[in-house]
Formats: sequence, structure tokens, C-alpha cells
Amino acid sequence: MPQVPQTFDALAVRTWCRLALEALGRAREEIDAINVYPVADGDTGTNLYLTLESATAAVEAVFEGHEVGAGYGAGAGWEVGGGKPTLADAVRAMAHGALIGARGNSGTILAQLLRGMAQVLAADSETAHTDGPGLRLALRRAADSARQAVAHPVEGTVLTVASAAADAATGAEGDCGTVARAAYEGARAALAATPGQLAALERAGVVDAGGRGLVAVLAALVETFTGEAPRAFAGPAEVHARVAGVSTDVDVDIVGVGIGGVHPDVCGDPVPEEGGPAFEVIYLLEAADAAVARLRDRLDRLGNSLVVVGGDGLWNVHVHVDDAGAAVEAGVEAGRPYRIRITHFGLEDVHTGGPGRPPRERAQRAVVAVVPGEGLAGLYAEAGATTVLARPGEPPASGELVEAVRRAHAREVVLLPNDAELRHTAAAAAEQARAEGVRVALIPTRSAVQGIAALAVHEPERRFDEDVVAMTSAAGATRYAEVAVAERQSWTMAGICQAGDVLGLIDGDVAVIGSDIAITAEAVLDRMLSAGGEMVTLVLGDEAPDAIADRLETRVREGYLAVDTVVYRGGRQGALLLIGVE
Repeated sequence: MPQVPQTFDALAVRTWCRLALEALGRAREEIDAINVYPVADGDTGTNLYLTLESATAAVEAVFEGHEVGAGYGAGAGWEVGGGKPTLADAVRAMAHGALIGARGNSGTILAQLLRGMAQVLAADSETAHTDGPGLRLALRRAADSARQAVAHPVEGTVLTVASAAADAATGAEGDCGTVARAAYEGARAALAATPGQLAALERAGVVDAGGRGLVAVLAALVETFTGEAPRAFAGPAEVHARVAGVSTDVDVDIVGVGIGGVHPDVCGDPVPEEGGPAFEVIYLLEAADAAVARLRDRLDRLGNSLVVVGGDGLWNVHVHVDDAGAAVEAGVEAGRPYRIRITHFGLEDVHTGGPGRPPRERAQRAVVAVVPGEGLAGLYAEAGATTVLARPGEPPASGELVEAVRRAHAREVVLLPNDAELRHTAAAAAEQARAEGVRVALIPTRSAVQGIAALAVHEPERRFDEDVVAMTSAAGATRYAEVAVAERQSWTMAGICQAGDVLGLIDGDVAVIGSDIAITAEAVLDRMLSAGGEMVTLVLGDEAPDAIADRLETRVREGYLAVDTVVYRGGRQGALLLIGVE
């Protein structure tokens, strides 16, 4: 048997995250297929996977940071802690990663479960919570905090499964492995009972999808501390046995998750009522506790499926509403919302259509694009693209791009990464989508303005290859630049810059260093137009001066004949200004 940790330490957190991510990867399609509550949109498994992928990446980043520091310290002849983060470092990174990467109702609740555990495991106290009793406390805090985060808790959901896991762990005496196994068995039993608690599940003949995902995560916790994967949830056989009161203490292979062999794809309407909210709205929010309390009340009046998780000034907000704009405006009044995602529940979602409606047909072709700001996301969406929002320092993972391709629901997809740093991430996503039967063309756009140029010539009626060639040519014929503020002293192609200097970057390299935003922008624009051009695209960030667009438009009009200018508002896009010259 391989060596396993005896107590909860940073390595145990890392192992658990890796094993849980693998487990959710294997179960993703199965969990998506049984997703009927609260909305039958078939994405619970994907959302759980993406949430845990973000948590795992955050933990790996902490380890990598310590390993780099340890190597540097060893070379310099001094000690820096052996290259291993503390338990508090690891669990806080896990919780933060899940919080900023939470997707959907289920992912948001999972993020709060992990945050609840982290609050116990990372607590500053005389007694370290790294053993079996500490894990019991962590599971209890996780279940209670998740329930408190949901505006109107419903039994028969992941909340029920989490509470059952904590209850079972409370009665377990022993090390972390013993407590984890008790929690897993309690969760598994509760999952099998969910169809009897929620009418939508019983009608569809399935167990709760979010609860099924949590059981997979807890199974990974058992394997972390014992080195052995526990017996799998046995689907319909176990559900019937629980109902009949028959012992299930035997190993049974997973044969599905429906009841009585009924698969959700052939069930009738699994949701009790029609006419549910049309939009899912998710955003991160920087706000004080008092403002978030008011926000909860306002969003609760606007819609349903409200979950607000987080704390210490950073929150993840999830709600289903008919008025998506009002939900975002409520966030603006409470603090600073960002990474805003608005998803319209499609025709295939049962809650937005009547019984018997056929599944939505795949579109022939779609464009999926990564964009750096909410304003550009709206612009791209108006042009028909499916967007993935990227915030400064928070690039999307390949799983997010794959999920966007699935959301586009097309046979052919053109993928625009709009960032040179996302080349490999986009390539990995394209390969995954191809493996799922989607024809994908990756156009290596390096800036959002190149993506705009490509999207402008996109014609879905053309042959796929011809469309891709035209879009690639348009992007390649567009030079790109940005104006930003230096965060620190650095060597550049244009010399040494100091923190606070205004930088003009052309085609990715620093070309101009200045002190005034408008003057630097004019210098960048002059350099770009010196080689000719027919169209200038300006994308203004939120922090760009109000008058800069008029000043640059005037300069183009007076200094360059037959050159047109178009201006867009990009929102919180990182750079003060993006410039494209076609």
C-alpha cells in the first residue's frame, strides 16, 4: 500500500484536490446527465469539475511558489522552510481558488463547503485541527456554512448530503481515514435517499446531481487518507436497496444513476413548474459584510436559487432571475462586481419550455472568444459569439474554454483566444472539444482587437475552411497595441520603466514610456499609422480619461486621410486602452 498521510497537512490537501478532480473528471458526463434540479440544464458535473479545477490550480501554485523559494534559498545558503507550504497556506489557497472559480449553483455551494473546512483547518488556535476530531469539526463547519449561504435551503439536495456526511463523521472515533470513511458512507446513504425527498428527482428517476458530485469528492478524501478508493455508489441497485431496507454492504459496480433503469433523457418533465427565471447570473463581488446582507435581500426578491458565498471582502454571487441587468446593478450598489457571467437558459432547459419540447438542434457554426472586459463581452455577444471573460491575472483554464464550446452547441466552432499567453490553453481546449466530436479551428489572435477584426468578416453561411481563412487573414492584418500603467520597475525594449510610468506596447513589446496617458497613446497611434492603415479601433478601459477618445479621434481625422475610427467601451479590461489598426 502506498504511503498515505496520517494527519491533515498541506500534502494531504494537494493529494485530495488531485484525486477529487480526477474523480469528477470521470463522473462529469454522468452527473451532467442526471442534472434536473434546480434547473435541468445538464451542467452540474461540468460546473463542479471547473470549480475544483480552479481550487486545485490554486493549491498547485502555492506549492510551486514554495518550491521555487526553497531552491533559491538553498543556492544562497539559507533556509526557507524546505519548499513545503503550511496546512493553512494550502487550505486557504484551495478555498480561494474554489471561490473565484465557482461555476453554477452546485459549484458555488462546493466553494462554500471548502471554505467552511478551511476556516477550521487553518484556524489560529492552541489545538491544531489536523487529526480525526479536527476533520469532524471541519466537515460540520462546511455543512453548516453551505446551508447558511443558500437563501432557501431545500432537502434532497447537496445540502442534505453534506449534512449527512457531517452527522456521520460526528459519531466516528479514530484518525482522519476513519472519519473520512464515515462521512463518505453517510453521504452515500443520504444520496440514495434524495429521490424520496424531492419530487423532481423522483419523477426523473435520478438522485441529486450535486450530491452525487459531493460523494465523489468525499470518496477522494477517503482515498487520500487510506490509499484505497471506497466502494462506489451503486446507482439504481443501491437506491432500491435503501428504499427496501436491504443491506448494501457489498461492492457493486456503477451501472447508472437512474431508478429502475430509467434514464433522465427519456423521462417526462422533471421540473414541477414552468416559467422559471430565464437567466443565471454569477459574479465575484468586492463588498463589505453589511452591503452583502442588503444585496441578499434584494436578489432574493428578484429571483431564486440564490447562493452567496465567501467573506473577508470577497464574495461569489449566484442567482436565477428574469432581469439580469437588475441583478448586476444590485451588485454595483453593494460594491465592485467583476467576472460577470450571464447565461440564458436555452431551449433545451426543461424549466423554460413545455413538456415534450424536442432538444435544441445544434447550430452549424459558432465563435467562442476570450475577452478581457464586460464591455467587450457584450460587444462580442451582440455579434453572436459565445464569450469567456478573463480578468487581469486570472486567465481562464482550458476547462472553461471547453465548457464554452459546449455552451455554443454547434457542430463547428472558431476559437479566438485573444491573448498570446492563452495559446497552449486554447490548443488543449480545442483538442478536448475535437475529441467530443466538434470541429474546431483555433485562430491564434493575440489581442481582443484582432478578435474584433476576425469577427467582423465572419460569415456562417460560407464553407468552414473559407470562413476560417477569411477570419485568420483579417486578424493577421490587424496590428495591436495597448496603453497601461507599469506596476513596478522593469527593463523593457524601450528602456527602464518605473512604477507608475505609462507604457505603450505595440504587438506585445514596450515601444513608448511616458508620464501622460494621452501623449503616450498619441505616440503609439502615430507609430502604428506610420506604416499605413484604413481603420483604427479604440477600446477604452474604465480607468481611461474621459477625453482621450475624442483627442485620439481628432488626431486621426486631422493627421491621416481616409482612416476611420471606431470606439468601444471595454469595462474593467486591465489595460487603459486597446488600439487596433487594420
